[in-house]
Amino acid sequence: MINVQSRNVTSLNGDWSVIIDPAGSGQWQQVWLEKQPQKKTDFFEYSFQGAPVLKVPGDFNSQLCELTWYEGTVWYKKEFNYRAQKGRRLFLHFGAVNYWADVYVNGEKAGSHEGGFTPFQFEITGKVKDGPNALVVKVNNGRYKSGLPGLGYDWLNYGGITRDVDLIETGNTFIEDYNIQLKKGSLNTVSGWVQLNGSQLAQNITVKIPELNIFYKARTDNEGVAKVEFSAAFKLWSPGSPKRYKVMIESETDTVEDNIGFRSIEVKGSKVVLNGKQLFLKAVNIHEENPFKGARASSAKDAVLLLNAAKELGCNLVRLAHYPHNEHMIKEAEKMGLMVWSEIPVYQHIDFADSSLPSKMEGMLKEMVRRDRNRCAIIIWSLSNETYPGTPGRDKALAELTKKCKAIDSARLITHVINTQRYQNNTFDLWDTLYRQADIIAINEYIGWYTPWQGLPAATKWTLVCPEKPVFISEFGGEALYGNKNVPTDEAAYWTEAYQAKIYTDQIEMFNTVPDLCGVCPWLLFDYRSPGRMHPVYQKGYNRKGLLSDKGEKKKAWYIIKEYYNSIR
Repeated sequence: MINVQSRNVTSLNGDWSVIIDPAGSGQWQQVWLEKQPQKKTDFFEYSFQGAPVLKVPGDFNSQLCELTWYEGTVWYKKEFNYRAQKGRRLFLHFGAVNYWADVYVNGEKAGSHEGGFTPFQFEITGKVKDGPNALVVKVNNGRYKSGLPGLGYDWLNYGGITRDVDLIETGNTFIEDYNIQLKKGSLNTVSGWVQLNGSQLAQNITVKIPELNIFYKARTDNEGVAKVEFSAAFKLWSPGSPKRYKVMIESETDTVEDNIGFRSIEVKGSKVVLNGKQLFLKAVNIHEENPFKGARASSAKDAVLLLNAAKELGCNLVRLAHYPHNEHMIKEAEKMGLMVWSEIPVYQHIDFADSSLPSKMEGMLKEMVRRDRNRCAIIIWSLSNETYPGTPGRDKALAELTKKCKAIDSARLITHVINTQRYQNNTFDLWDTLYRQADIIAINEYIGWYTPWQGLPAATKWTLVCPEKPVFISEFGGEALYGNKNVPTDEAAYWTEAYQAKIYTDQIEMFNTVPDLCGVCPWLLFDYRSPGRMHPVYQKGYNRKGLLSDKGEKKKAWYIIKEYYNSIR
């Protein structure tokens, strides 16, 4: 169900006992059963009693030094008390677990989930008992060729129960889902629906927005779905005025409250248009990491820290790379007036020929959209990043995924991020036909870092396979160690701030040559942990492309982008 915070919730966050299982022996030993010795000769080679304790939500890599680079199985256990009530149902909801999760309640399997960045839940009404109950979760963050993402990626593979865990109690029939947003192209008409779950699916429902005197009534059909459509003089949400309304959705058996903003996002010709007005997307890439802790960002406080840094830079958009971030990030961005780009981890070397991939991609897409479809801050769904046209089945798989995304949410922009452009004779050739599936052309290019300039930045030329679409520079930049000044400043090998600053100065000159440029997005806000960055002096396990160091120190490039964003109105 969506909008968990509005439900009858009992948090299971806090201390969980854990068993670290690098050999994977807990599976055949059936750890979830927690067997106890019955005879003097009985013993078992595992126990949650006396085991280490980890905080949930949180990754296990940053909490125990011996797990810093660990990729494997950890068993988590939490006890909770419950007293069953007649006519009540109980659900166990996880914000996310990275990457595989097997969930057991009182020794009985409740379900499994694959994917490290989207929510899931299981009904456990018949599995709980009065009094103490035992919840055991097997977590494995191992990499898989058929995983999303796959075997290789440029960030630390934080494992564990990384987001909130809640018990949710409902009546027999409850409001499971709803869509209360403006219809595409409209500034005053909501077109949506309400979905019930339970045995009493035919009910009267009411959608209330008291501030606007909206009291819309409808009746659900035999599937529990009620269509919703009404008009009002909304004060539209925008970065300059992040207005949200208190919205109440009521059925005969349940009530849910939400804070919802209303806005329109479209592409008209080669322009991105918000609420009927053209805008330039002043963005920055963000990983879901608290730089000061070197840990997975999981709390509202973490979200505010990251988003405040983006606001100070002058951003109106954050690209949440390369996976859906936690719900706090979306809601805090919406409060602060930051537009959001949300992305599923279809990343680089995905094996699109694998028969299991289409259903996995669709599942992650639906979980991402389902959670956040009422969050007006999200203006872009990104369905892939840096995939390669030579990969068998890529074009067909991503075209089908695009169709599915449009079918479940037609009111936002869709893109695919591509880095397969040719750069010859100081000319960019954006030839990849996957751009035909996107509303905006999103290009990752690192000219000046991975690829040298072939001419003056201000003389760069462009050819585009889809010249009618707006162009967004979704990644650019280079690495620098903060404070590194006392070495040659004109050589990339020394990771100097001056070299990074020159890349940014040249890039800004080049931006003036880009046809129909609708925005830019530096890679990235903070230096972040990445095991593949192995230079022992300058990197030390960090990608140093941040505009800010992992301690929050501003590099020279930060001031260059700040000035550039200030110059754009």
